[in-house]
Parts: sequence; C-alpha cells; structure tokens
Amino acid sequence: MTATSEPLEQEQDPKNDAPTTPVIRFLRGPHLLGQVAVNPEQTIVEHAEACGVELPTSCTSGTCGTCTVSVVFGEVALPDELPPGLEAWLAEEGGRLGCMSKPHVDVDIDIMPPI
Repeated sequence: MTATSEPLEQEQDPKNDAPTTPVIRFLRGPHLLGQVAVNPEQTIVEHAEACGVELPTSCTSGTCGTCTVSVVFGEVALPDELPPGLEAWLAEEGGRLGCMSKPHVDVDIDIMPPI
C-alpha cells in the first residue's frame, strides 16, 4: 500500500472552508481505531497512546522494527539514514517506524503489519 490512497473525511471548521488542525488517524484495514490532532513534537507511537490505540513496541530506538506501521495517506518524512529496524523496500512502500517518525500534516496510519 502506498501513501497515495484517499483520506478519510477531513473535519472542516464551520466558520470557514479551511481545514482544521492536522489530524493523525489510526486504521486497522478499513476500520478507524482512533484519531488525534497532530503534535509535530510527538512520535506516531505517542499519538497512538494519546487516542487509546495500542501499537506494539520494543526497543523504542529504531533498531527492532516492532513498531512498523504503514502510511496510507499523507507524508511522514524519513531520516537521512534509515534506521536498522526499517528496510529500504518497506520505506518505499510507506512503512515507517512509529517510535521515531513524527508527522506534521494529516496522515492515515494503518497499524496492520505492513508485510
């Protein structure tokens, strides 16, 4: 799955047509598990915890890959050098490490194992 899928409906500010604060949405396949406003200082794992979604974690340092998720809409930047827990092919398909990745815009995250 790539990061070009259609987003879930964006909430709109009723006073104008501009989108509200960016939101991170957590999915398991087609099912919405939770969503929360994006805080660019927080990782995907921290956002998940804030809205009651459990993501598996282990090392929390990018080494093991336990927290790998799929970005199905939006963009989450990769570091200049891939951490050991993220294979290049998986990163190309939208895989990100939840313990290290910090979203800044609207994103939809599928927490199903990406492989």
